Amino acid sequence: MKTTVALLIMAVTLFAGCRSTYYNTMEKFGYEKRDILVNRVETARDAQEDTKEQFASILEEFSALVDFDGGDLERLYRRLSRQFERAEKSAATVGSSIDGIERVGSDLFKEWESELDEYTSDSLREKSSEQLRSTKDQYEALIVTMRRAEDKIPPVLAAFRDQVLFLKHNLNAQAVASLENEALRIEDNVKSLIEEMNTAIFEANAFIAAMK
Repeated sequence: MKTTVALLIMAVTLFAGCRSTYYNTMEKFGYEKRDILVNRVETARDAQEDTKEQFASILEEFSALVDFDGGDLERLYRRLSRQFERAEKSAATVGSSIDGIERVGSDLFKEWESELDEYTSDSLREKSSEQLRSTKDQYEALIVTMRRAEDKIPPVLAAFRDQVLFLKHNLNAQAVASLENEALRIEDNVKSLIEEMNTAIFEANAFIAAMK
């Protein structure tokens, strides 16, 4: 379903003048806000997974360069620079994907709340109300976790950007050796970022499972 929904989202977005038009069109294809929200969470989860892997890769390249002990220093630098560019592009998708979750989440919960008044059965209304509260609590916890991981990205990117820029103009063994202490700090920050992203990915999977 994920691929199909993603394609529909792309197609509808091209002509949708507002979110109500978008939702109405998606409903015609059999996808409610609940389905769209799950797809948005999957997209954000995948963006964080990809970004996590990119930061692990750039750290690996940076560590290899700092541990330089002969060989082609220029080649190591080019590899580091490429990984940095990939990490930048990947990281740029994280915030926008979470924004997408929040837009659909807000609309879903407003609709769910308003439709509680349409029940004639008190027991079903109460059951739906309890489910709404539970889902909203889990959703809000997920957003907090994802945003916390997102907030750790800019400082790490900035640190790597500084290293790449410095090495661009100082690519020699002495300059590389001077980065050893900085490398330890960056490694700690990357590990912290990866831990936060793993937590966010875990929470996203739990939310997806609960919604299906």
